[in-house]
Amino acid sequence: MKELNFMSKSKYYYDYTRNKEIEEDVVEAEKVIKELKELATNPIPNYYIGNTYGYEARKVCEDWDLTYNVGTAVTYLLRSSYKHDSPFDCIQKAINHLQFELDKLNNREQ
Repeated sequence: MKELNFMSKSKYYYDYTRNKEIEEDVVEAEKVIKELKELATNPIPNYYIGNTYGYEARKVCEDWDLTYNVGTAVTYLLRSSYKHDSPFDCIQKAINHLQFELDKLNNREQ
């Protein structure tokens, strides 16, 4: 004798939420494609370009003939408010690179 299962779904039932994860993946993929297209047209991210005069962080560092560590610290500071929600990580990285530069200068003097 066949057991009746009242919790089973009808053969006419269609789960409209079954493709939700796929749709979310498609939306995420479309965002990535858009970012890649922007990167192809402009290889420099917007957070490295100033708002008022359009100066690029790397060109500022190059123009001032900064060392690697100082230049990297400057670029981290310039982008700190634009790349992430909080500037903390970028500022900490800038501090680290300035410490690397101080260590290098201290090693030269010894």
